[in-house]
Amino acid sequence: MATVRKWSNVAVAMQSALGTAKTITSIAVGATATVTATHDFSAGDFVVFDVIGMYQLNGRVFRVLSVSTTVSFVIEGSGAASLNTTGYDAFTSGTCKKITFGTSITTATSINASGGDFDFIDTTTIHTNQKTQVPGSANPLSYSFDNIWDPADAGQIAMLSASDSQAQRAFKFTFGTGGPIMVFNGYVGFVGAPTGSAQDKIVSPAAITAFGNPTYYAS
Repeated sequence: MATVRKWSNVAVAMQSALGTAKTITSIAVGATATVTATHDFSAGDFVVFDVIGMYQLNGRVFRVLSVSTTVSFVIEGSGAASLNTTGYDAFTSGTCKKITFGTSITTATSINASGGDFDFIDTTTIHTNQKTQVPGSANPLSYSFDNIWDPADAGQIAMLSASDSQAQRAFKFTFGTGGPIMVFNGYVGFVGAPTGSAQDKIVSPAAITAFGNPTYYAS
């Protein structure tokens, strides 16, 4: 039976820094996603990929499962095992960078998700009396949320900077102490404008549009 969780005690962290780009020479296709690259990563580090060829990884955030000296590491998938890249496109070239999640977002009062649904392509032919379709591309995932308005808040200042620069930022949602984790890369939309209703708290809306699919970990 699934564990019921609430939007309570959720820690939201935003990327505060990126490490230097590590040139990747290969990414294995198969049950073990071994990345060959000279690096200084440790198990548990989060990295973002910028790759050509294996588009399934491009722009996405993953955790390092294990390292082999400083010449290769394994990408963690769901279930505390390696990401299974069977069926992925072949890697051509690219880099990866270590993420530092040093900015906390602590003023969100509500959150709503949109997107993530698939467009379907009609494949019906004249040779059948049934309509058929296949999944196309997923619509971009977006999160919108209200924040308690505070121009001096460090998290809001960081979101404003990210929005002004139109630069990607990685995010990590941790659902309770030691709970599930969601990580993704995206663009921030935030101008810090106050809004609200009479005799209610002043809030400021923000939005994050994901670049690539989120990655989920049990803890």
